[in-house]
Amino acid sequence: MAKEISAKKRRTRSDYVFHQVYRTRWIDNDMYAHLNNTVYAMLFDSIVNSWLIAECGMNPFTTQETTNTASQVGIIVNSFCDYFASVSFPDVLELGLRVAKLGSSSVTYEVGVFNQGEEDVKVVGGYTHVFVARETMRPTKDGMEERVRKGLEKLVKGGGAKL
Repeated sequence: MAKEISAKKRRTRSDYVFHQVYRTRWIDNDMYAHLNNTVYAMLFDSIVNSWLIAECGMNPFTTQETTNTASQVGIIVNSFCDYFASVSFPDVLELGLRVAKLGSSSVTYEVGVFNQGEEDVKVVGGYTHVFVARETMRPTKDGMEERVRKGLEKLVKGGGAKL
């Protein structure tokens, strides 16, 4: 476990494939003047879903009948967050996204949080999705849809594993 944490602490922007900027807000701070833990979950969810919509055809605002939208949804089965340094308002954050593990029906995302212009990672977190049929909310025998898999494969980098 200590080795894994040490590796995360050495992450740089180049370890991540997709990047987004987030400008913190006053309301993001907690009573200790740093980003509230719940904000990190929102940031992770936002960057992951931005990728799923843009690259995997998983737009929740369209219907399968009118577009080529996925017939599956991702259900979170695990989440994690390792904190190395605080960030707070008015910081501008740079988020990086990669796939740490890609299975037949599941994916583990990793998000690195950096202060804009700084090289040291502040937080590394993410979660695991299991893809299930939209209609039944149960796993399918064929795993995740091909379009989703191809989009997620683009995020496998730097030690990410395809299973």
